[in-house]
Amino acid sequence: MTSEELKSGYIFLLDKPLDWTSFQAVNKMKYKLKREFDLPKKFKIGHAGTLDPRATGLLIVCCGKFTKKIPEIQDAPKEYWTEIKIGVQTESYDTEKPEILQQDIAHITEEQVKEVLEKFVGEIEQKPPVYSAIKIDGERAYNLARAGEEVEMKSRKTTIHYLNDIKIDFPLISFTVGCSKGTYIRSLAHDIGQELGVGAYLTQLRRTKIGEYKIEDATDQFLNNDFRFLGE
Repeated sequence: MTSEELKSGYIFLLDKPLDWTSFQAVNKMKYKLKREFDLPKKFKIGHAGTLDPRATGLLIVCCGKFTKKIPEIQDAPKEYWTEIKIGVQTESYDTEKPEILQQDIAHITEEQVKEVLEKFVGEIEQKPPVYSAIKIDGERAYNLARAGEEVEMKSRKTTIHYLNDIKIDFPLISFTVGCSKGTYIRSLAHDIGQELGVGAYLTQLRRTKIGEYKIEDATDQFLNNDFRFLGE
């Protein structure tokens, strides 16, 4: 890999670690690439689809002229490995906020869970979480929510292509979900809990695929001090 190759266009597949924002990951990439390859100040770099801080997995970073590919990659279907906990909720729909509204789940059966999951396959309506990066009047929704302001999220259509590899070990349920652009898996977890009547929230999320790109081909080498082998 050379500076000319990076400027001409390069795609990195990163395995984003827990508690990193996508912005932080790209910034660290940019700093290390510019230092290692003496790139210009205005070197173009960006990610093709945000991952929440509490999620791990595939983050695609495009460099140079390949930043033009970002919209195309963002439009591709996604796949995630997902774990949810039923019988309790959180305000953020994930582990960012503490558990609230605990309910008894003794009456919930595996058959009920599978029947409910099946209802979510296909085109669905969902509201994004208030703790999301969506802008409301120019401000990120999560900033408004963290400031204690009332946030009204509008429903949007999205598509769940499949829910596979379902494993049930109450109160935890895990599955692989294939979905369209713009799907919020935190909202899916919350809505599954509402359909079951006992609440639920997202405990783990790992993005495994974006279009043709797979987590198996990703690296976390960019976190190491030795940067020489990144992307090779």
